[in-house]
Amino acid sequence: MYVPRIVITSGEPAGIGPDACVTVAQANWQADIVVAADASLMATVAAQLGLPLDIQIYDASQPIAAHRAGTLKVLHIPTAQPVTAGTLDARNAGYVIAMLNRACDGCMNGEFAAMVTAPVQKSTLMDAGFAFTGHTEYLAARTRAALPVMMLLTERLRVALVTTHISLAEVPRAITQERLLATLRIVRTDLERHFGLPAPRIAVLGLNPHAGESGHLGREEIDVIEPALRILRAEGLDVRGPVPADTAFTPQFLGTADVIVAMYHDQGLPVIKHDGFGNAVNVTLGLPILRTSVDHGTALILARTGKADVGSLRAALALAVNLAATGSDHAGP
Repeated sequence: MYVPRIVITSGEPAGIGPDACVTVAQANWQADIVVAADASLMATVAAQLGLPLDIQIYDASQPIAAHRAGTLKVLHIPTAQPVTAGTLDARNAGYVIAMLNRACDGCMNGEFAAMVTAPVQKSTLMDAGFAFTGHTEYLAARTRAALPVMMLLTERLRVALVTTHISLAEVPRAITQERLLATLRIVRTDLERHFGLPAPRIAVLGLNPHAGESGHLGREEIDVIEPALRILRAEGLDVRGPVPADTAFTPQFLGTADVIVAMYHDQGLPVIKHDGFGNAVNVTLGLPILRTSVDHGTALILARTGKADVGSLRAALALAVNLAATGSDHAGP
């Protein structure tokens, strides 16, 4: 049986990312799991959580082997400063970036089959001088991907975004016909490629209330969205819309679509987080690598308390293992 080698970046060292990595390591996995982290930090976290952990320093030349419960291969990257749980330190921002770079480059060169990312503290990275608006944008720049597409999924729902981490005031200008065409083509291609969904049914939300109400509540649907959808239908894509956002997430409509494409971050993500917060997975489409992530933040107040819910990292890892191992076979909801 094929055993993929998966790298997990442990995220903000003062947050719950290290806790989640130690916790998911307590189970067996049909994958060779490698965690990018400071090895001494992981040992300290395991001790604070009272969890057994046999730490092994990762050596790429060693043969791939399925993960054994209670062990952890650590791709050692040292922190710049000692870590205090729950206390941010911008001096460790470079450590976080180094983990992302190493994992991403390892995926690009075939060392790893996929990367899974634990949460980072964006504000700390930006305060330290890094141009970082999110994992999605950072990894796209690192891999020279033309357009990354954020998609979150639960067992029952998939939601992809046309725009991600920009202010609401910028959204209408960002929704161009070119961006819509590129986004929807990527959604179709990657749902077929990674999830084994031939001709996925794609529902596209409108930007304005009631999808613009025939232009009375905004013209983006008439001027931008509808023309883009006509072009894609002529190419053979199964795209429908623009659909009013206030009716698209009803059970009756969701049964007719494989994915909902929302125009902006807070149009689509509150619904999916209501459906499965703590177990939803973030997948970046449009990259030359396979990347999944958690659906939550660093939860600094819960770090090292043993109270953090690690369900999202477990789900993100399980999806990465499944997609990496089965290729185009169906995976996910």
